[in-house]
Amino acid sequence: MRPRERRETSEQDLFRSRLDQIIDVKHALVKLARAIDWGFLEQTFGAVYTDKPGQPPLPTRLMAGLAILKHTYDLSDEALCDRWVENPYFQYFCGEEFFQHALVFDRSSLTRWRQRMGEDKLKALLQESLAVATRTEAMKPSDLARVVIDTTVQPKAVMFPTDAKLLNRARERLVRLTKKLGVSLRQSYARVGKLALIKHQRYAHAHQFKRANRSLRKLKTYLGRVIRDIERRIVGNEDLREAFVRPLFLARRVLEQERRQRGRKVYSLHAPEVECIGKGKAHRPYEFGVKVSVATTVKHSAGGQFVTHAAALPGNPYDGHTLATVIPQMQALIGNILDRCITDAGYRGHNAPPDHKFKVYTTGQKRRVTPQIKREFKRRAAIEPVIGHLKEHHRMGRNHLAHTSGDAINAVLAAAGYNFRRLLAWLRFLLLRLLIALGLAAQLKSA
Repeated sequence: MRPRERRETSEQDLFRSRLDQIIDVKHALVKLARAIDWGFLEQTFGAVYTDKPGQPPLPTRLMAGLAILKHTYDLSDEALCDRWVENPYFQYFCGEEFFQHALVFDRSSLTRWRQRMGEDKLKALLQESLAVATRTEAMKPSDLARVVIDTTVQPKAVMFPTDAKLLNRARERLVRLTKKLGVSLRQSYARVGKLALIKHQRYAHAHQFKRANRSLRKLKTYLGRVIRDIERRIVGNEDLREAFVRPLFLARRVLEQERRQRGRKVYSLHAPEVECIGKGKAHRPYEFGVKVSVATTVKHSAGGQFVTHAAALPGNPYDGHTLATVIPQMQALIGNILDRCITDAGYRGHNAPPDHKFKVYTTGQKRRVTPQIKREFKRRAAIEPVIGHLKEHHRMGRNHLAHTSGDAINAVLAAAGYNFRRLLAWLRFLLLRLLIALGLAAQLKSA
């Protein structure tokens, strides 16, 4: 059924303290909580639920507030729960009237709420951050008409993949599953498999590649024997066969894939959706995760550079071929028609929609370039520090959410968290400017 939303009641309690009586109402989080249109978020997220019998879910303001705080302050789910209990400003931001000494939600509720909302619904948080920016005059609505678009890599929380580690990990996972299901194997190769992995790593480090390849072949032999042993023992048992379908499929792919083969490869067994993306960086030639498109305003607004759109792009597409989906999504999100898109040279030969074919300008372009557009080309690099902040301070640098849906959700929430952090800084600046004005007025009055 639909969540029971909380409303301000102004009730008093003899045994509990009201939050608005123990906090500073001029705090930036308090001002931000009052600037957000929680009714819009309740309407958007409430569309997921239906009025049927059952226990009502947690209030929308509580869950949406937790999602904002998590990515604004770069907190894990566990750290967020700890901070929420001890921070009255966090509780007020999430709609509490009285100070709570214990959690009113479970940590796993955050995971289930994100999965239930999905990427499409969570875009409302990014949309609301831009709406708050315009309402507080941190950004003008006209700033959204001209944007800079670029792509980056959102790395997954996986170890750096090597053939030896993948082969040994696949064998270990199969052996662990057989013990759990009570399937006895002729040999688990636990001791000799670990020894072969250590030898391979040491030989490769010493550039003794013939010996390293010999250890690699041993690891392949051990994995192949375990796979064939399991296949023999689950014949005729449908329950066991169903339990081993996915692990055996991934193990075979790891065993059969070659170094220079074309097409998709397995780089992580617990996250097989991970892709190898080369961005041409000298310090990091290859990154393992998913490509993400990020857009920001060309003009530096009063509140800073705001992210206008962020979306995961599975399949590692060519940058220029992403505009056909990115531009319509961005226009639907900001509710504005894009007048100009500034991109780098990686977007040459783009497939932008017909209406925007001549509104996309790439670095190095000579035709249709006016002096104003030349000046805006100098602003293209403004998106690079924005991407850096998204990765360093808003959880895009290492994605811990599972599956491709987790990649998309993390990208959107990271962008929303970045925007809300800019808004907090803007609200603090407004408060400081007000206090300075009051101080000057008092000095003039006394003089």
